[in-house]
Amino acid sequence: MREIHSRIARRRAAAVSFTALCVAAGTLAGCGDAGATITRLTVGTPGPEPYTLMSGTDQTKVANRPQAGGTRQGDSPGLYGGTRHAASCDQGKLIAFLQANPDKAKAWAGVQGIPVGDIPRYVSRLTPVLLRTDTLVTNHGWNAGKATSGPAVLQAGMGVLVNGYGVPTVKCNCGNPLTQPEKKISTGKASYRGRSWPGFTKAKVTKVQPRDSRKGTIETFVLVDPGATMGFERPRATAGPVDGPPTELPSTELVGPSDTPTPSDSGSSSPGTDVPTDDPSMTPGTDTPTEPTEPTEPSEQPTEPGPTGSEPAPGMSAGPNYGGTGMEPGASEPNPGGAPDSPISMAPSREPETPPTW
Repeated sequence: MREIHSRIARRRAAAVSFTALCVAAGTLAGCGDAGATITRLTVGTPGPEPYTLMSGTDQTKVANRPQAGGTRQGDSPGLYGGTRHAASCDQGKLIAFLQANPDKAKAWAGVQGIPVGDIPRYVSRLTPVLLRTDTLVTNHGWNAGKATSGPAVLQAGMGVLVNGYGVPTVKCNCGNPLTQPEKKISTGKASYRGRSWPGFTKAKVTKVQPRDSRKGTIETFVLVDPGATMGFERPRATAGPVDGPPTELPSTELVGPSDTPTPSDSGSSSPGTDVPTDDPSMTPGTDTPTEPTEPTEPSEQPTEPGPTGSEPAPGMSAGPNYGGTGMEPGASEPNPGGAPDSPISMAPSREPETPPTW
C-alpha cells in the first residue's frame, strides 16, 4: 500500500512540474489538454507586434478562392492573387528598414535561417502576391525589444511575399517574417482571438504546403486578379512589370476534384469565436473547445536553387550589397517552410528545371 501511495505522489509531482514548465514557457499549446490559440489578423492592420509599418499592401475587396480550407500546395494555380503589372509589397523599403535596425534584422534573419548580410538578396528573390483564402501561418513579431511568435490566420486580401516553394514568408503590411504553422495545430478545434470578419469560418482556414521539392522551385506563379475576372502569370522574384497577358481563370476556380485538399482538420464550419486578448484593437469574446497539441521540431526542407533571371526585381535598386535578382553565383536559398534557429551555409545552385505545366 505504501508503494502505491508513493507512485501516486510521484505522478502528481511530475504533472505539477510539467504544468509549471508549460506556464514558464509562456504557452499552454501542446501541454496537457490545452489547444492552440490562433490570432486573427485582418487586412489593412499590421497587428499587435509589427516589425515596422507599411501602407497600401492589402486589398479589402478580393474574391475568395472557391476551394478553401485544408492543406494546399504552394504551386496550386489560383491559390494566390494579385493586380497585374502592380506589386503588393515594397521589397526595397523592407530591406532598407532592416539594414537601419540591426537588432530587428538579426531576429528577422534568424527566423528565415539566413545570415543578416543575406537579407537583401533573400528578400529580392521573393514574390509579392495577395492571399485569396484565410491562411494559417506562424507569425513572428517584435515587442518590447524582443522577438515573438505564435499561430495566426491572415485574412484573404492580405499582401504577402512568398518564396520559391510558394510558402508565405513575409507579411507585407508590417514586415513580420512568417513560417509554416505547427503541423499538429487543428484549425477546427483551436480557439480564435481577435476581430473576426464577414465569411470567416474555421472550415475555410487554409494551410499552405511547400511545392514538392522533386519538381524544383516555382518558376512562374499563376495568379488571379482581385475580382476573379482573369488569370495571369507572374515569374518568380518579379513584382509586376513582366506579368504575362490575361488568360482564362484556372480550373481551380470551380469547386471540383482538380485541386482537392489533403486530409483536413478543419472541423466544424461554424464561425470561430474569440478569446480575451490584451491588444486593444482586438475584440474579446469567449473560448472555443480546444484539443491538445504538442510542440514539433522544425522539419528539414530542401535547399532552393538560385534564380535564373539576371535583371533586378522590380522595385529594387541595385547597390553594393545586392544586384540583379539578388543572387550571386553559387548562392542558394534556405528552406521555405520553417527556418532553423541558426544561419545556413550557402550551397552551390542547381541547374533550373523546366517550368511546370499547369
